[in-house]
Amino acid sequence: MSSTRPELPREFVASHKRRRMMDAIAELTAENGYEATKIADIVRRAAVARKTLYDNFDGKEDLFLSAIDAVMAELRLAAEEGCRGGDGSAEAGIVGGLEALLEFVAERPAAARMCMVEAISATPSSARLYDAAMRDFVELFRGSAPDRSDLPETIEESLVGGVAWILQSQIRHGEAEKAPDLLPELSQFVLSPYLGVGRVVDADGRRD
Repeated sequence: MSSTRPELPREFVASHKRRRMMDAIAELTAENGYEATKIADIVRRAAVARKTLYDNFDGKEDLFLSAIDAVMAELRLAAEEGCRGGDGSAEAGIVGGLEALLEFVAERPAAARMCMVEAISATPSSARLYDAAMRDFVELFRGSAPDRSDLPETIEESLVGGVAWILQSQIRHGEAEKAPDLLPELSQFVLSPYLGVGRVVDADGRRD
């Protein structure tokens, strides 16, 4: 007696192929850089036909931008969920958001490199996407930070920029998997202007 495997929904198959292509360009740009990554490399890594790529994207840059946009959305969602953790205090929320960000970088090193390193200089459009994402994170941080009207108006931009710079350095040195180890240091860095130097808040909202 013969049996046939049920066919997967067409939309699921198409979505899975798109995801494979976005994962492929993230991996390849992390390994070789954007310029050195070719369409042939992408379709080979994703195990799809060249026609499939062009049925879904206008070309390499469109795929690259779509992948950055998708990963940045995931990263933003993870940070937002992290900010809602802890005991409900602003300090615990910031540490929770940081923790989620660092875990994402450690778990998705290729995607993190694509968005936080390669995107900055690959194309003018990818640089704009990076800048827009950083503005989103500044607004998220501003909405979560303790109220300190005496601090400079640019304090959130400075702190988010500092965190990004430290993570970019970690990623460039091939140490993305160690990003969670930075949580105490980065918590101190971003919270010191609000709480004072030396007062660290952990992910459960406890102050040391």
